[in-house]
Amino acid sequence: MASSENPVPASAPTVGFDLDMTLIDSRPGIHATYTALAERTGTYIDADLAVTRLGPPLAEELANWFPAERVTEVAEQYRAMYPEFAITATPALPGAAEAIKSVQAAGGRAIVVTAKYEPNAELHLAHLGIEPDAIIGDLWAERKAEALREHAASVYVGDHLGDIRGARAAGALSVAVATGPYDADALRAAGADVVLADLTRFPEWLASYRPAPARA
Repeated sequence: MASSENPVPASAPTVGFDLDMTLIDSRPGIHATYTALAERTGTYIDADLAVTRLGPPLAEELANWFPAERVTEVAEQYRAMYPEFAITATPALPGAAEAIKSVQAAGGRAIVVTAKYEPNAELHLAHLGIEPDAIIGDLWAERKAEALREHAASVYVGDHLGDIRGARAAGALSVAVATGPYDADALRAAGADVVLADLTRFPEWLASYRPAPARA
């Protein structure tokens, strides 16, 4: 959490990052976990389809394959299985570590705000050697604004339309990367303030970024 005793200078903002398809390519690991879950539960899951619509909470995807009364139970089973199947199978996306470091090198704070179950998000980043200043999980779309406001983030970086909505709800600048399910045109049409091809472009953008003056 940002400390009021050590405020971040205006020239060094707190920047939030999404996780899946922004910092990591979680498709291989999630695919493997869904495949194993289908085998253990005896329920058909189209893992190829599921990994094309990453972003929303796990329960929303599971509701496509399991009756409503089983979703909570199966979600717990999935999360327990996830470290075994997903962590080592998941690579960082190009520029992910460098994007986090560029914020910190500028004197700012880099936080990760994700819909993923927080302990599993922590495992991913530890495995990849990516070290943000805070990791906040279990938040999706507009609810991401809760953490962004708490940490005084003025920028939020994500790949999904839900990430743009979360940035807007927090009053943060929306920086979108076209590494997820939406291309650059769709991200712009959804209201992203800045669209980058991927995170390899982020350090250069950050170096030119100047926060808007605070309103009186």
